[in-house]
Amino acid sequence: MKFLFFGAHPDDAEMGCAGTILRLKAAGHWVGICDLTKGEMGSRGDAKTRKEEANEASNLMGLDFRCNLSLPDAHLSNDTISKKKIVEVIREQKPDYVFCNAAKDRHVDHGVAHTLVKESCFLSGLLKYENDKSLKPHRPLNIISYVQDEYLNPNLVIDISDIFNEKMSVVYCYKTQFFQEGASGPITPIS
Repeated sequence: MKFLFFGAHPDDAEMGCAGTILRLKAAGHWVGICDLTKGEMGSRGDAKTRKEEANEASNLMGLDFRCNLSLPDAHLSNDTISKKKIVEVIREQKPDYVFCNAAKDRHVDHGVAHTLVKESCFLSGLLKYENDKSLKPHRPLNIISYVQDEYLNPNLVIDISDIFNEKMSVVYCYKTQFFQEGASGPITPIS
């Protein structure tokens, strides 16, 4: 089976569900991540460091695919251009299941990303929906939202107790996001 994780920013999929990704990879599934933005507006780090951190995390997880759509960080918009880019990724990769940010979360981009991905999954299955590469329609079997900042009552829980330390190794690839002695940058909810 194929599982494609979308995140508004590089680090969203890892922060929200690196354990699930590791579990799926260990079971032999194809797993990919599509970051919608470069994370260039982040309070700590920048687009360059975020890309380096994403590469390190991807290698640790053994991803089969990773891309970045370079949409504007902190300015995600539910528009036609953004949806077409997401539809193209869905049609090219043909995931069985899609994971995305939760509809409600602290960061404004997360809710917009949820809506963009959800609507793009539907549009991707429409025969007449245009795309620049003439890709055939594909609609994932299901869309699953992952929790990040704001607690939501889950209807699916995946036990990662036995691989929690592996998950944390992936999460800590994003070192600019966490407290580091002597590092500059403002205090954030996760630093």
